[in-house]
Amino acid sequence: MASLSVSVKHSLPSLLQYAQTPKNPIPQNLSIVSRSSQSQFYGLKVLHSPTFSIPSSSRTSIVAKVNKGSVPPPFTLKDQDGKNVSLSKFKGKPVVVYFYPADETPGCTKQACAFRDSYEKFKKAGAQVVGISGDDPASHKAFAKKYRLPFTLLCDEGNKVRKEWGIPGDLFGTLPGRQTYVLDKNGVVQLIYNNQFQPEKHIDETLKLLQSL
Repeated sequence: MASLSVSVKHSLPSLLQYAQTPKNPIPQNLSIVSRSSQSQFYGLKVLHSPTFSIPSSSRTSIVAKVNKGSVPPPFTLKDQDGKNVSLSKFKGKPVVVYFYPADETPGCTKQACAFRDSYEKFKKAGAQVVGISGDDPASHKAFAKKYRLPFTLLCDEGNKVRKEWGIPGDLFGTLPGRQTYVLDKNGVVQLIYNNQFQPEKHIDETLKLLQSL
């Protein structure tokens, strides 16, 4: 009996260690490999690097802070000409505020051009259109000039406003979300629309609402 007790005592730690060690440990840094060092995927830029890693922060989802019927946090950002523009400037008329991942990416270009092509309809509805991304004023200016965009583009450097509004990301947090808000003349949110991979739908949905106001 004594020998059995000693045997169990010495083998227990090794058994516990085996039970706690997964057979196929999951690596903490999951990498996605791009075949091109300049690939673009509906708003995602991967420049001069064959790989990128999903950040650990992506494990925590952003909780929406702006909901339908609420008044979103105010902001003052620089436009494509480097001038400060505040959200309060648009009060008294409907405004469409759309957050997009980045200038010059396929989905974002398609979305911006769709807003451009329907801009007269937005004007007829009495609404302003404002696009926001993390790009700097120079990038916005080149983007607006290249595609003849007639509306304001604002620079949310550091994605501060995006975080304050609680816009969820896509692809495990590696891609900034594409989200559109329609605010009425009192600055109250009447529509929130999120669709990363069908950028044209943002225009359709916002026009439907504006035409019903």
